[in-house]
Amino acid sequence: MTTTRRSDHNPDRRDGKRDGTQDVRAFLLEAVAQGAIGPGGKLPTERELAQRFGLPRNAVRKTLAQLEAEGAITRHVGRGTFLADAGGFPADSVTHTSPAELMEARMRLEPVLADLIVISATPADFERMDTCLDRAEHGTTLDDFEVWDAALHQAMAAATHNRFIIRVFDMATAVRHQTEWGKLKDRVVTTERRVKYQQEHRAIVNALKARDADRARAAILTHLQHARRNLFGF
Repeated sequence: MTTTRRSDHNPDRRDGKRDGTQDVRAFLLEAVAQGAIGPGGKLPTERELAQRFGLPRNAVRKTLAQLEAEGAITRHVGRGTFLADAGGFPADSVTHTSPAELMEARMRLEPVLADLIVISATPADFERMDTCLDRAEHGTTLDDFEVWDAALHQAMAAATHNRFIIRVFDMATAVRHQTEWGKLKDRVVTTERRVKYQQEHRAIVNALKARDADRARAAILTHLQHARRNLFGF
């Protein structure tokens, strides 16, 4: 099995296998949708998934790590991987959404989260945000960063304690794992830009923890404008 060589110009670029890992996500989603795996149910092992889809185990492990960061599954050493008790799993009904459509929606939706978060967030919500920040900042690859970047935005949605908003952001997370989105990020996210994003994330969370909705809203908008400019040039 061959892999794509990592670019010498951007150490954050990923090895090719995104389509295969999307197959893993789709397989697990279908199993959940059909009731073959219920809340708390055990998932196939990494080895079984790797053999089924012809992937190296580290590619399967990356996909499971993404799902764990999203809160969809739990993993226990020596016991296996299980669907979260809440039965959560990223939505698959928006697979044809383009990166531009997703960014347009995020520009309009995410800033308004600030008001709900400063009213409703608990200390546990802020602890989860801090965990996402720490894991993203200590990650050594773009894959590490993206897993915890998506998890941070999901944690912010969860901190609203509004189930409709949480579901909307489940769909946004599903789109972020599409092949088209990943290829776009591969081209534009450099180490320097990743560090800047991490600083912007810190500013957002600090404003939310201070219960300052105006400052948080402005920080979210600044971050999204920066990301859009890097992705699309405007």
